[in-house]
Amino acid sequence: MGRTSLKEVRQQEIILAFYKVAKKIGLENASIAKVADHLEINPSLIVHYFKTREALIEGLIHFILERYSDIYKTNGGHYTTAKELTQLMDNLFSRTWDKLFDDSVFYSCYALTYRDKKIRASFKSLHDSLRESLRDALHKACANGVIQLRNEKETAEVIFALIEGAYYYLGMVDSPTENTRKLNMMKRQALTLLGL
Repeated sequence: MGRTSLKEVRQQEIILAFYKVAKKIGLENASIAKVADHLEINPSLIVHYFKTREALIEGLIHFILERYSDIYKTNGGHYTTAKELTQLMDNLFSRTWDKLFDDSVFYSCYALTYRDKKIRASFKSLHDSLRESLRDALHKACANGVIQLRNEKETAEVIFALIEGAYYYLGMVDSPTENTRKLNMMKRQALTLLGL
C-alpha cells in the first residue's frame, strides 16, 4: 500500500471543507471563495487542486461514495451467517445513512444530475458502485449458503430501489416514531425477498 500524497491529503481537506460549507449554507450557495474563507486560505490554492466548482462537486460525489461504502464494511464483508446479512439490512434501513452524509447536500448533488451531464455520470457511477456492493454482498451470502436467490443482481436492484425510495419518501415524515415504523416495514420487505 502506497503512502498518501500531500496532494491527495490537501484535496480531501478541501472536499471536507466544501461539504461542511454546503451543509451549513446549502450547496447552491457554497463557492470556492466561501470554502477558502472556511479554511482561511487563498482561493487560488483551492483552484490549484480543483480547477472549477464542478470539479469540486465531482470530488464531493466521490466523498459521498466513500462514506456510503462504509456501510458494507461493517461486518468485514464476509456474509457467512444470516446474522451478518441481517445486520447489513439493519444498517441499510436505518438512520446510519444520515450519520454518514447530510441529506440536504446529497439531494442538492442529485438535483444537479438533471442539469449537468458530467455530474450525472459521476452520480450514476456512485449509485452503480453502491448497487454492485449490495449485489456482491448477496453473492457472498449465496456462495456461503446463507440465502438462495434465483437472480442476485435483480434482487439487489429491488432492495436498492426500496432503500432509495424509503429515504426519499421518509424525508417528508416528521414523526421519528412513524419514520422508524415505516423504515422497519420496508426492511421487512427486503428481508422477505432474501428469505430471512
